Amino acid sequence: MSSARSLNLAPDKLLRLQQLASPVLPVGAYSYSEGLEMLVETGTIDAAPALQYWLEQELAIGSLVTDGAMLCRAYTAVNANDVDQLKYWNSWWSAARETQELRNQGWQMGRSLVRLLKSLDDSVQPWLDALVPQANWPIVFGVAVAHWEIDLQAALLAYFQGWAANAIGAGVKLIPLGQTVGQQLLMDLTPAITTASEQAMGMSDVDLSSCSWGLALASSQHEMQQVRLFQS
Repeated sequence: MSSARSLNLAPDKLLRLQQLASPVLPVGAYSYSEGLEMLVETGTIDAAPALQYWLEQELAIGSLVTDGAMLCRAYTAVNANDVDQLKYWNSWWSAARETQELRNQGWQMGRSLVRLLKSLDDSVQPWLDALVPQANWPIVFGVAVAHWEIDLQAALLAYFQGWAANAIGAGVKLIPLGQTVGQQLLMDLTPAITTASEQAMGMSDVDLSSCSWGLALASSQHEMQQVRLFQS
């Protein structure tokens, strides 16, 4: 789908999407570095250009695009009223995660969002009940935006920018970087985020793959660090 497509969200849908993508959403995203803590310790990432390159590669060929594809499949399942497909893709993504740390992160954030959504809007509960006990974060996010009839591309853009903002926040603390540098990085990632959203929407089932061995190695080695600020 072309990035030139106009996104027209009603005010209530825009506000709900902003709430879902907010860094203060109580799902614990701020507590994860997704391997960045190990990469900074080893010197692989030591400045803003290196961080930007890493984030751009994750958005281009890493598992994040598959994350977005899972969001799309949850969105489609809800719109098709297909609970079995929703369960299938939730289980598929649990099995496909590269490390226990990444799987546990997805489950923890997913469970947290399930609890929050049940408190905010009980009409979505039947879909959420189908995902327990191990609901994956992008799957639950996809359920929420589909249930609230939010534009899929807008949801993906918000999802990827939220991921990038969290990763940059970790980099600002760990490298460290100034806050202004962090915000410039986020702006510079706009093309990569837009392209990632288009790739996620166009990814067929046979194309579900990623090249994220660097992330897997960094994530799996995180538990061996003697001093850690983040969970992964």
